[in-house]
Amino acid sequence: MFKFPQHLYTDVRIEDVYETKVVYTLGEVEESKNRSYKAAFIRLFDGERWYYGSTSNIENIQDEINTLASYANPNENIYDNPIIKKLQVNKGSLIKFEEDSIAKVEIGKKHDLLKKYFPILESNDLIKSWKTIYVDKKVVKEFYSSKGTEITFDTQLVGFSIGMNFVNGEKRLSENYQKTSDTFDKLNAPLDELKLYIGECENFLFNSKPIEPDKYTVILSPLAAGIFAHESFGHKSEADFMVGDETMRKEWSIGKKVGSDILSIVDDGNIAGSGYVPFDDEGTKAEKTYLIKDGILSGRLHNSTTAKYLDEDLTGNARAINFEFEPIVRMTTTYIETGDKSKDELFSEVEEGIYIKTIKHGSGMSTFTMAPSLAYYIKDGKIAEPVNISVVSGNVMNTLGEIDGLSNELELVPSVFGGCGKMEQYPLTVSFGGPYVRVKNLNVQ
Repeated sequence: MFKFPQHLYTDVRIEDVYETKVVYTLGEVEESKNRSYKAAFIRLFDGERWYYGSTSNIENIQDEINTLASYANPNENIYDNPIIKKLQVNKGSLIKFEEDSIAKVEIGKKHDLLKKYFPILESNDLIKSWKTIYVDKKVVKEFYSSKGTEITFDTQLVGFSIGMNFVNGEKRLSENYQKTSDTFDKLNAPLDELKLYIGECENFLFNSKPIEPDKYTVILSPLAAGIFAHESFGHKSEADFMVGDETMRKEWSIGKKVGSDILSIVDDGNIAGSGYVPFDDEGTKAEKTYLIKDGILSGRLHNSTTAKYLDEDLTGNARAINFEFEPIVRMTTTYIETGDKSKDELFSEVEEGIYIKTIKHGSGMSTFTMAPSLAYYIKDGKIAEPVNISVVSGNVMNTLGEIDGLSNELELVPSVFGGCGKMEQYPLTVSFGGPYVRVKNLNVQ
């Protein structure tokens, strides 16, 4: 397809993109647009450095290759380079969304999907402002390399968000009701589901009380557990943090005990949803990678460069947010594996504690913090009154060791909104989740 220059490694990533965005504020349309474009990212390697280029004119790809090649120093041993030797050679096509392409759905139907929720929002006196957002995105990627890789695959996400601001006197609550799927037909949610969610928000607004700061046993919902796994451990598993840092490599040595015996954390790009990446942006097949297995540090996430420097296998985690950026080490779908307790059993064993259902945001590396939104007191094994919590925090390593219960149900939380940020590349779609996770001795304020 392309004439690759001799004695240089070259790869080309072509992205064919369709996307839609519809926004209503208080029932008035604020934005309605869809667009399509096709563009490419090109890179060359001469054994000393990478050369990058991108173009929105795919007819110009060969010229971009030739221009980049003119800057490089030909290396007749390039394919013996340990970084290039790491790169896989894959061939084939994996197209999942041809029949269910979001591009075939009229934009009017996308407006109607949002509008059906308007009467519920407009009739509630406690909801003083609200915004509904619909987005979709389909990407068909082609990847070609001078080693011989020729692959084509597609990804697709569609979702909507209803942001609501509740006010009752001096008390305020902001919550988002979201749905994400990989096809439009599976996106519809029953109206009663939103009504129940609004009812829960009203109960929280009227009845929540401040928490007494202390250390508590905390049960994390699958959403909260997934964000904890992503923020507090997933990022530290991205191997580019360890290249050139001997102290961190020793601290995070494979085989080290880092958590409870019942804890396993996985990253896997094969799972349908917003972390679905069957091939990464170096053409590597997605792998199920255990970051922690039975409490033992078991793996890291890699691109070809980090895999070479740490002498480990590729994992399929070289990702870029779009055609303008080079691939760097990123997560896909990161989750905590299930345990052997039912959800009811997990709660019934807590005499006094906290249940965190939703969170506003979370962050962490050595120390993690989470800001809960909807949270509840646990009393005598039952979910009791709602509580206001500013922050839950702890040392990552200590917290991983304090996990003493996992439910036997797994819930993954995809989202087409926002995403993961790293360096200048934001937002990248990822997914996360887990079972209900019980943790002892967390700082709650």
